Amino acid sequence: MNLKIRRYKKSIIIWCAKSLLIAACTMLISWGKFGHEHINAAAVMELPKPMQQFFYDHIDYLTVEANLPDVRKYTMADSAEFPRHHIHLESFGNYDDIPKSSKEIKLKYDKKFFAVHGNLPWYIQEVMVKLTEAMKNNHKSDILFFAADLGHYVGDAYMPLHTSINHNGTATAQKGVHGLFESQIPEMFGNTYNYNTGEAKFINDIQKETWRIVVASNHTADTLLTVDRDLQKTYKPEQVFLMDSAKKIKTNMYGDYIYTTEYIKAYHGKLNGMVERQLRGAIATTANYWYTAWVNAGKPDLSALDSPVAKARNAKNFGLDMRIFKQGKLPVLKTEKEF
Repeated sequence: MNLKIRRYKKSIIIWCAKSLLIAACTMLISWGKFGHEHINAAAVMELPKPMQQFFYDHIDYLTVEANLPDVRKYTMADSAEFPRHHIHLESFGNYDDIPKSSKEIKLKYDKKFFAVHGNLPWYIQEVMVKLTEAMKNNHKSDILFFAADLGHYVGDAYMPLHTSINHNGTATAQKGVHGLFESQIPEMFGNTYNYNTGEAKFINDIQKETWRIVVASNHTADTLLTVDRDLQKTYKPEQVFLMDSAKKIKTNMYGDYIYTTEYIKAYHGKLNGMVERQLRGAIATTANYWYTAWVNAGKPDLSALDSPVAKARNAKNFGLDMRIFKQGKLPVLKTEKEF
């Protein structure tokens, strides 16, 4: 049974869940549906064999649920969810003085401060703890839930503007650059990217690695903003933005400008692979963190949590999917537009 047939044979409950999430996530920001799904799906394919079967058996869940944090944030308006997706690194003062652990930072700032300036790196650490505990206790539903969530927040850490107070370019008159970078570009060029980043590696210090990622992303934010600013100077406004009949710039539901195909292509070229690099970094780190949680949990036999029938059925698809993935492509997402 090939992958396409397998997906159609999923239960009506799972099918409806996916349909509802896709409908909701068309309204969302934060790597968009395309980016987050590709990050989690590719991370599954990078795991070592002792734990890969369990994650592959649930790859549809992990792919769809990659968008759930955004559903909680926007569709459900969960106030606790909002700060988990970003950090205004500049608002925390001197980097060396920022408490790096989740426990220490809560002694320095209150919830009101985090609600505005975010707590992304600390929350990633908290989810890692929860995922590790879920694996230790063989809690199947918790493992899948926290693994999917973790992939989302790691992805956000690799989106440079999620680490900057200039979150959408508003401070530099570049409103809309956020969606341009993380949604319009991946949707146009994502099928040309290589998603194979190599087998997952154990991370000795999650706290240190998380902060390395956040700082690197923050430094990258200046570059993507500068490239956009300089490039726009070489184009007429109607070549940069879509215009309506009254020559007014078209906006999306958030009030952000919508860019022309011509400009998206030019900006993507000037970024010189930055979007692909950030996505690949998110894939590798998600796989590394899942693997690290599993090792720290004592390497439990996760495959024992599924029925032999399910494992045997999915094993037939794995070989073909892995051959395709070794070429850098994601076969698990090739039918996504059919739903």
